[in-house]
Amino acid sequence: MANREAVLEVLKTITDPVAGGDIVASGAMRALNVGDGTVRFVIEIAPEHAKLFEPVRDEAETRVKAIDGVNSVSVVLTGHSNAAPPDLKPSKPAEPKGPQRIPGIAHIIAVASGKGGVGKSTVSANLACALAAQGRKVGLLDADVYGPSQPRMLGVSGRPSSPDGKTILPMRNHGVTMMSLGLMTNDDQAVVWRGPMLMGALQQMLTQVQWGALDVLIVDLPPGTGDVQMTLAQKALIDGAIIVSTPQDVALIDARKGIDMFNQLNVPILGMIENMSTHVCSKCGHEEHLFGHGGVAAEAAKLGVPLLAEVPLHLDIRLAADGGAPITVSAPDGPQARAFHDIANALVAWGKA
Repeated sequence: MANREAVLEVLKTITDPVAGGDIVASGAMRALNVGDGTVRFVIEIAPEHAKLFEPVRDEAETRVKAIDGVNSVSVVLTGHSNAAPPDLKPSKPAEPKGPQRIPGIAHIIAVASGKGGVGKSTVSANLACALAAQGRKVGLLDADVYGPSQPRMLGVSGRPSSPDGKTILPMRNHGVTMMSLGLMTNDDQAVVWRGPMLMGALQQMLTQVQWGALDVLIVDLPPGTGDVQMTLAQKALIDGAIIVSTPQDVALIDARKGIDMFNQLNVPILGMIENMSTHVCSKCGHEEHLFGHGGVAAEAAKLGVPLLAEVPLHLDIRLAADGGAPITVSAPDGPQARAFHDIANALVAWGKA
C-alpha cells in the first residue's frame, strides 16, 4: 500500500551513483511526502552530477509509481554548491536597536502592578486627568488588553476612525487623549490573543495612533510580568514606572516581582503608591486600615524610592470612575483627589511630565 514505509523500501533499492549505497542511506533523497495517493520527494545533488542522476530520478519515479495505491509521483532534482559566490564579502551584522522615543511624545510613564484589583487603572485615569488640569498635554494608553477599563473611566464611547486605513485617530475627554483596545471590541467580548498578537497591537497603539504633541503619555499596563510589559520596555524609551499596590503582604509579594522585572528591563522606578490605604467611615468618622497599613511605605524605603501617595479606600473614588469622570475631574478640590494631584505635582517637578 502507498505509505511512507513502502515508499522508503522501494527507494532503498536505488543506487546512488556518486556516494555508493542507496539514495536513502546516502542522504540524497530528502523531503519525502506521502499522502492521498501522491508521493513527492527531492533528490539533492551537486550541480556537476546532474547528468548522472537523471536516470536515477527516472528509475525512482517508475518504481514508486508501481506501488499499489500510488496515483502520481513527483521527483525533483535539486542542486547545491558549497562554493562561495565570487567577491562575497562578509557584511557587518546590523546592530539591534534599543528602545526609541515615540515621535511627538516627550515622556512616557508606565503605571504597573504585580497583581490585578489593586486600583492601577483608577490611578492611571486620575493621574492623567490631574496632569491635564495643570495644562499638560496628556495621553493615556490603555495597554491592559485583557481588561481594558479606561473607556468607562474616562467616559469615552464609540469607535476610533482611520482617515487612511493606517493611522488611528484617538478619542479625547477631560483634556486627555486616549486609546484603548476596549474601543475596538464590544463590552462583553473577550480578547483571546496569544503573545505575538498582543505585541503587535501594542506596537500599533504606540506608533500608528495620531497622539500629536504630548508632554506625557501614561501607559496603563496589565497586571503581572508578561509580553506587554516586555514589548513596551524594548520598543519605547520609558522615563519611569510607578508601582501601585495595596498594603497587604499578598499584593506586595507580586509588586516586588513587578519591580524586579522593571529593574531587569532597565526601567527606573519613580515611586510607589499605596492604594486602599485607609477607610474612614462616612457615618462615624472612624478610620480603619482594612488591608493593613504601611507595607508599601516600608517597601519603598527598602528600595530607596519615594512613596508617592497613600490613596484612601473611598466610595466617591469608585463612583466617579464608574461614572466616566474620575475624582480629579468630578471633585478636583476634594480630599479624595488630593493624593492624585500631589503625584502629578511631583512628576512635573521632576521634569517627567
